[in-house]
Amino acid sequence: MPETLGTMLSDILNSLVHKPVTTNYPAECCDEPIRTRGKVVYNAETCTGCRLCVRDCPANAIDIIILDRKEKRFVMHYHVDRCIFCGQCVESCRFDCITLTDTQWELASTSKNPFDLYYGNDEDVKKVLDKHTEIFDVGT
Repeated sequence: MPETLGTMLSDILNSLVHKPVTTNYPAECCDEPIRTRGKVVYNAETCTGCRLCVRDCPANAIDIIILDRKEKRFVMHYHVDRCIFCGQCVESCRFDCITLTDTQWELASTSKNPFDLYYGNDEDVKKVLDKHTEIFDVGT
């Protein structure tokens, strides 16, 4: 018992003398970790609608909604809360439409709304969202 008391007193005295090793996060932000895989970013202009990213996503976090294939009008529905940030969608995309950002990696939230993202032309996204709400309004 006296040995543990001595060890404990030694630790207390060391804590009073030395600075803490941890940072006061989020008050003190840190740099992004090396090779960070953050949120998926989608470029609808280069997308062809092949849906390889949808097929190869192990978490079913991506869906490509095809509005008009001839006019290349696509909307990506991205579920951030399902994503495991593996990068398989980036590897599968042959047209470099999808990238993983290294700056948006702090994705914590107290509500579910920020985890349901739609990428694409603003008009197309609005059309998809309106159609989505109509489906839920009919069921009620």
